[in-house]
Amino acid sequence: MKAVLVAAVVSLVVALFCTPMFIKWLVRQGYGQFIRDDGPTSHHTKRGTPTMGGAVIVAATLVAYAMAHLVFWSTPSWSGVLVLFLMAGLGLVGFLDDYIKISKQRSLGLRSKEKLFGQTLVATIFAVLALRFPNDSGRTPASTKISFVRDTNLDLAFAGTIVGVLLFILFANVIIAGTSNGVNLTDGLDGLATGASVMTFAAYVLIGIWQFNQNCQTNPGIKCYEVRDPLDIAIVAASVMGACFGFLWWNGSPAKIFMGDTGSLALGGALAGLAIVTRTEFLVVIIGGLFVTITLSVIIQVASFKSTGRRVFRMAPLQHHFELLGWQEVTIVIRFWIIAGLFVALGLGLFYAEWVVGAV
Repeated sequence: MKAVLVAAVVSLVVALFCTPMFIKWLVRQGYGQFIRDDGPTSHHTKRGTPTMGGAVIVAATLVAYAMAHLVFWSTPSWSGVLVLFLMAGLGLVGFLDDYIKISKQRSLGLRSKEKLFGQTLVATIFAVLALRFPNDSGRTPASTKISFVRDTNLDLAFAGTIVGVLLFILFANVIIAGTSNGVNLTDGLDGLATGASVMTFAAYVLIGIWQFNQNCQTNPGIKCYEVRDPLDIAIVAASVMGACFGFLWWNGSPAKIFMGDTGSLALGGALAGLAIVTRTEFLVVIIGGLFVTITLSVIIQVASFKSTGRRVFRMAPLQHHFELLGWQEVTIVIRFWIIAGLFVALGLGLFYAEWVVGAV
């Protein structure tokens, strides 16, 4: 358990003190944010603000995870390593996207096909490897069974192992694309995505710890959890949570730095990875409810405009709709944080309620 605390503290400290150094380096290089002309006019003052700050979040997470294992001389697990691979891999795709935007001073970075290829490649490698590396109990980091708060009887391998693996790869890609793009769409106001991420990953710290205490490998029971490396999963979640907390100090309004696609894709990947290895693939829809809501606002806007020629919102994603209604940016961020917290509380409540009901 102490390793979880060490990971959170180390990542917070690294992000808190390394971010200003990274800001100075970005300013010297002239790596500033490009602002879309079709966005809210209030955002034009943010032009030139350093971006790609997500690199600090990824680096702080990796350092904290490694430090937690070095301090207690423990061996990293395959579950933890694979989630970090997914996070870093998608962060690299986002970094390339950010770099092209900055270097060419345009709103378009990687072409959509190039970006999709990068995300799919990283997600597919993760999915394939997650079904390998069984431990002494035969448990792998992921499972072909569909899960809500634990694996259900719905198995993607209903027609054999090969079909199961292929369907799982597709299913994992959908989850990873959904969460990474959800965080990406939420990252439109100072501190919004970062603050929401702090709460979301905090939920997975609690889930990992609870699953460790009620794990079938050490504490078999009626409602124990068939999760391979629950404690290490909590360490990963704590590392990401602390990194977001430290980065938020500089990303809060008025932001001194933006996370960019580097950070939003990385955080979305980490969230999807944690959902898959903790067997909470559909629960993440509730825990990350703010990201889902904002993504739905874009889908509704596009569908409405294409089918009727009318817009439901003044602008999508949803946070920009409220900006155009005259809400102050800080007000929107704080109220959306409250909504994110309510979704997290609901998700944790359902997770715990399922165990309580089953244990009676």
